[in-house]
Amino acid sequence: MDFQTVNRYICQLCLSMQIVWALDEVTLMNPPVQALPDSKVEILYSCVEPATVQLDCVVYFEIGRISTFLLTQWTCVPGNPDVKTVKLNLPDWLVYQADGIVPETHGVLSCTLQASVRYRGFDDTEKPIAAQDVASLQLKPFFSRPVKQHELCTAWSKQMLQLTPEFFQKQCPYEQETVHLLSTIYASTGETFGVIKTLDPFRNELLEYLRLKAISFPWCTLSIWVFVTSYCQKSMCGVFHHIDSHDNYATPTLLLTDSGQLHIQISGDSEESSAFLSTFKVPLREWCQLGVTLQGRTVTVSMTCIDTEQRAIKFTEYTLRHPAVFDDTDGYFVIGGGKYIQGVEGYFGPVVYHRNSASSHVKSDFIPDIIKKVNLTGWLKTCKEFRFDMTVKINGFSTKAKQAAESETCDALHNWMLKGEILTNQQCELWEEAAPHRRQAAKLAKLLVLKYGKAVSLPAVGRALYSLSLHKLRRASSTAVVSRILPLLLQAGCLADNQALHMSSVLLSTGLGVQSQHNKALLLALLGAQNDDRLSLLHLGYLHHLGLHGLPRDPDLAYAYYANIAKQTTVDRHNPTPNQTFVEAIYLNNDETLNLQTNEDHHIFQWLKLQASRGAAEAEQTLARMLFWGQQGLSPNIEEAVKHYRRGAILLEDPVSMYDYGIILLQGHGVEKDIPKAVTFLKKAMEQDFVPAINALAWYYEQFEHDYNQAVQLWEKADLLGSPDAAFNLGVMYSQGLYPGKPANQYVAYKYYRKSAERAHIKGAVQLAEIWNSGIPGHVNRYPSDAVLWVKWAAEHNGYLGSILKKALDSYLKSEMFISLLYYMMAAESGYAPAQFNVAYICEQNVGSSLDPADAALCMWRYYNLTIESQNPDTYAFIKMGDLLYEGCDTREKDLFSAAQMYTMAALRNNPQGWYNLALLSEDGFRLPLSILIELSLSELYLADNNLLLNAFYKRCRDSGDTDSYLPCSLALFKVFLQSFQKDYGAAVKPSAGSSKVLRAQQLRRGVGQYCDEKEAAVTLIWYSSVLSGSVLSFNVQGCGLCRCAETVRS
Repeated sequence: MDFQTVNRYICQLCLSMQIVWALDEVTLMNPPVQALPDSKVEILYSCVEPATVQLDCVVYFEIGRISTFLLTQWTCVPGNPDVKTVKLNLPDWLVYQADGIVPETHGVLSCTLQASVRYRGFDDTEKPIAAQDVASLQLKPFFSRPVKQHELCTAWSKQMLQLTPEFFQKQCPYEQETVHLLSTIYASTGETFGVIKTLDPFRNELLEYLRLKAISFPWCTLSIWVFVTSYCQKSMCGVFHHIDSHDNYATPTLLLTDSGQLHIQISGDSEESSAFLSTFKVPLREWCQLGVTLQGRTVTVSMTCIDTEQRAIKFTEYTLRHPAVFDDTDGYFVIGGGKYIQGVEGYFGPVVYHRNSASSHVKSDFIPDIIKKVNLTGWLKTCKEFRFDMTVKINGFSTKAKQAAESETCDALHNWMLKGEILTNQQCELWEEAAPHRRQAAKLAKLLVLKYGKAVSLPAVGRALYSLSLHKLRRASSTAVVSRILPLLLQAGCLADNQALHMSSVLLSTGLGVQSQHNKALLLALLGAQNDDRLSLLHLGYLHHLGLHGLPRDPDLAYAYYANIAKQTTVDRHNPTPNQTFVEAIYLNNDETLNLQTNEDHHIFQWLKLQASRGAAEAEQTLARMLFWGQQGLSPNIEEAVKHYRRGAILLEDPVSMYDYGIILLQGHGVEKDIPKAVTFLKKAMEQDFVPAINALAWYYEQFEHDYNQAVQLWEKADLLGSPDAAFNLGVMYSQGLYPGKPANQYVAYKYYRKSAERAHIKGAVQLAEIWNSGIPGHVNRYPSDAVLWVKWAAEHNGYLGSILKKALDSYLKSEMFISLLYYMMAAESGYAPAQFNVAYICEQNVGSSLDPADAALCMWRYYNLTIESQNPDTYAFIKMGDLLYEGCDTREKDLFSAAQMYTMAALRNNPQGWYNLALLSEDGFRLPLSILIELSLSELYLADNNLLLNAFYKRCRDSGDTDSYLPCSLALFKVFLQSFQKDYGAAVKPSAGSSKVLRAQQLRRGVGQYCDEKEAAVTLIWYSSVLSGSVLSFNVQGCGLCRCAETVRS
């Protein structure tokens, strides 16, 4: 007799005795150990009065919730004990794998079976349980559970859902308990720009419960890598700070003082805060890991610096007088500078935040990979040696120029070296010698010293090296010269020439003439960006916007870079210099635009001057604009532009010229400020209903008269007339609380900023992006991805970018293709779409074969690809990408489906070549997928005859409105008609040869009118008649701008 049988008899005996004593009882005889489908359990029960026996499944969740599921119940009749065998119908999600029908289970801690005897009152209310028994069930791991065999057919939608990767790759929902706020290096210029990050509540209910519980008793750790290049210009600057939803500093706030100490601020309840200083200082020009640990009222700040000799760990511990309060989902975090404080000058490395763990121990042996790969300290060390070497030579050449005797030169140099505490007599003897790769720099330094007769600065030598590099590149006919010039560019960058840094970064990033080195390219870009170089800032913003070259795609980091140059753009446009040029989106395949490029000797410029002298106001406006901003190939000449503005305003009384001249007088550009005269011209322009003049006068009343009522009245009027400036200025008034009779209202200001941005106002775009980046609590959510697009658009109006584009275009027009390619690459790697297109176009043309064919093909592939990813791509790029996919670029195989997608994108933008190439694909036998035909609104032709599809394509090609494509598309359409004609009538009509030709000619004469005008129909009929008669005619189709049209005409 086994144990279970003995146990059963004992239970029956005990229950019999309980009946005598008038007791209720229930017992789970053989409960299963695990939760399995179709399990059974025997229940021994008895009752004194009629009752109900109930079996429940009780499930306990991680968050503390308890759910009870009724499995079965039956009636208990008083009498002898009875045993009932019950099948356990447990919930499917407890025993089966999730499959789309069986739902997912999250957070289940345990499960128990509960059997009970219950009595019910007269009013259907339950009385306390008379007897119960429980047994624990173990839940099987997910992959150990069986898959349920459903009896009913699964819905198609469920079947598709089961094919998704989520059902094959089961894992816990991703929760950011360890948050990488920054996973790469950020170059901080020490201004009010930083990386803003926000955190969401946990989706897991247990983790969110623990987080909320820890708000008043924080238990977390923050790790920050930082490389400080110089201490703060003001008393404090930002390292890492937390701004809450009320725009106040919150826990934790970590600042750096001007002496190098850390200032830590922790907030508590009732606006109570505590602050303290670290006992250690952050060293300069070393990577250091800063740690902040919160353990209730204890705050620990640590620092570990990475040195070549040793790694020192320093701690400061502080006990708060009040409980700390830290809600990491309230407000936002800022790495570096923000709108309330400037950031640290230097670099930020990875920033990691552990939300639910606190450890005061720092891993001193861990250095992030990105810091190792970039090797900033290695570059600075080598650069320091080179700068010292050049300083020795410059001072030596300077002294030698003053002293005639060589011995005196040595003595003077020796004395100089002693002052610098460098006691190396050997260098005094050999100071003129230079390493082979530094001889060119030493030679330039010597020439500069001899030219000016005194010591020159290191940046001056750097500029000379950069100019020499450009001179050599301008004369280059192939990429082979780049490898010899790159060392000169690197040396120029070391000597503080930011343009050389950016050009070197572009060369190493693209691999133009040198081997690609993305880590070194990133290093050079970081060096330029930290020096506030605009193109380097653009470049890094673009890299993190798209996540190129292995860098993380981070819209918050991209925004930090773009916002910097966008703010500078708004300042640069009010302070024009000869180094800035208006940014013009010029595509090299647009001959019409290229023909408008001019110079002061060009016939277009001379013609405009002639028209202006004859009193043409528009010519005067155009000349002034071209000269002021440096447009259409001209270099900026503000003084000359002012003359044209003055002439248009005074002699011609042109409202546009009066407005422009008034603005120049207000701001003092090229002339002395003259406020009364400026107001006079602005009022005259306003009297002629020139809207910008209304806005300018309102600005005058606000800035100079402080008459806010008059200013607002004029701005409201200009806003109704569509002025972007007026909308922006009204936003400023609401934001600063200057609108008469109304309090400050950031949300109303936001609406005006958005209105001005949508009217293409650069400052409005910058303000809108700033709001979308941080949000307005309760009114506007964060939209970091959209914020990036606005600041990117604003940044791409920077005049220094325009200067590079002008140099590229001038070189192209002079047929200096290689240097033009390089200039365009500098702008293209900054994310400017027209420059990306032009790089691909130059590579496609490859004039003079300066590029290897394989390199040219890769160049086309890369930059046409980047072009089509921009917001408003040129349709020519879609066509070329389609051709590359059709032909199979480099080692890539043909991809007709992707090629069709590219042609479809071009066709949907009304490019006739797109329609034409889709037709050619169909003629080649490629069956266009239904998805593409749906996009083209031609889904009804999916199963139709191919000639009907060709007929639709060629008709849309012909009717696109492009004059150059009308005739080729018409001829192709007629070809389709001929094929249909031969197919329909060839088998049905079999007369003699002569009558057949007459019949076909009659049919053609009736059908040609559908496709061509009268002249084209006559030409086509003559051609077809010549084919029928056996003769050969040759056509020379003029104005055919389509790459494959000639094939159709010849066919």
